[in-house]
Amino acid sequence: MPTIIEKSTIISAAGNKPKIIKEYIGRINSKTEAVSIARMKSSAGWTEPGQTPEFDEYTVVLKGMLRVKTADQTNDITAGQAIIVKANGWIQYSSPDEEGAEYIAVCLPAFSPETVHRDK
Repeated sequence: MPTIIEKSTIISAAGNKPKIIKEYIGRINSKTEAVSIARMKSSAGWTEPGQTPEFDEYTVVLKGMLRVKTADQTNDITAGQAIIVKANGWIQYSSPDEEGAEYIAVCLPAFSPETVHRDK
């Protein structure tokens, strides 16, 4: 039987500037541990602490540009592009451009504060 998700839940975001996280499917909004799906909107100049998550993350940029920095490279992902980041590698997300970024993030298994392992 299908489950209708009537609305998202706003999740608290880490970083130096405001970022809106609207979780549609995940541990908070739908009590789903297998996957999380959220729409993100980060402001110009936003950056979050680096992290070493225990989940794979699939990201589709809808607007603007999302900078994805790993231990050995930096990728600028623009509207219409996507990136896959595998679990257990260091990563840092930011939106340095004036437009900021709007994107969809899918995490397998679902995102949780206990499994993201943010830098101190």
